[in-house]
Amino acid sequence: MLKTFKYRIYPTKKQHEVIEQTLYLCRYLYNNALEQRISAYKKHKKSISYNMQQNELPLVKQALPEYKNIHSQVLQDVLRRLDRSFQSFFRRLKTNEKPGFPRFQGKNRYNSFTYSQSGFTIKNNKMKLSKIGDVRINFHRKLEGEIKTCAVIRKNGKYYVALVCEVENPKVTLTNKSVGIDLGISHLAITSDGDFFDNPRHLKKSEKQLKRLQRVVSKRKKGSNRRRKAAQLLARKYEQIANQRKDTNHKVSRKLVDEYDLIVFEDLNVKGMVKNKHLAKSIHEVAWNQLINFTTYKAENAGKEVKLVNPYNTSQICSNCGEIAKKTLAQRKHICSCGYTAHRDINASINILHRGLSA
Repeated sequence: MLKTFKYRIYPTKKQHEVIEQTLYLCRYLYNNALEQRISAYKKHKKSISYNMQQNELPLVKQALPEYKNIHSQVLQDVLRRLDRSFQSFFRRLKTNEKPGFPRFQGKNRYNSFTYSQSGFTIKNNKMKLSKIGDVRINFHRKLEGEIKTCAVIRKNGKYYVALVCEVENPKVTLTNKSVGIDLGISHLAITSDGDFFDNPRHLKKSEKQLKRLQRVVSKRKKGSNRRRKAAQLLARKYEQIANQRKDTNHKVSRKLVDEYDLIVFEDLNVKGMVKNKHLAKSIHEVAWNQLINFTTYKAENAGKEVKLVNPYNTSQICSNCGEIAKKTLAQRKHICSCGYTAHRDINASINILHRGLSA
């Protein structure tokens, strides 16, 4: 089983310059390889493969000696990244999706490079990266398994490494319990057992600060260092909010997977729901899909199961007798003619569980 561990690294000033130069040269290689593919097809109706471009790397190093200062596997991965973009493009064409032709990468769009098999080792509290040196790393959690690949990532002026490791499959601890989850806005999630997970509203709590930072950016002269620094502060604030949201969803998903063997969610059409201008911001803030994704991969690793069911009328049907008990969105209590009463969302989550068990 593969598992990714992400750690922050702290390069020296010289190492910082080397990383930035590596990112620049990788981006330059990517864009030129893309241009080569486009030109070959336009002029000669000829497709260029990854192997053809990879075999030309020695010639690139002869013509541009600065590429000798980059590990060979890093350069190969740049070409693989481009090849994957084309493969995804052709796949989307076949399935009638929006194609999204591979695009040239601007200065702020190419932010990582990867050692695919070698060129990296760990010694004490440092990460040795080929052609860069020994970089201090913060192991905020224990690293497990054998490292397969190492990606160096730049984000908002900070640097990280993402280590993909092969780890042993964890021991499965079953609880013989199932649960239905109703996703909401006032509460992030409500279970069929009656548990409520609060929505911390991280974005709403930071709105005043975000508006102030946005005003500062808009007042700065375009292209100036002051505008760049102000934009970086704004980006870091958005990153903080995203990290807070991830932290919440990781904790909720971990609790659900630890306590239940089967977890059933509604298969919500979030793209359609955000078209409601009154609820769009609130729906984006709770990040339902992120919670479902986190729960799904944790469940798979633990040998458990996540199901998605049709959400139609889960709030209106009585979970006790199956009859329709119409209610508006403002009505938070389910009251049925059969005498059954419950919180609206608990009733919905029980219906979701029933559908999951019968699926």
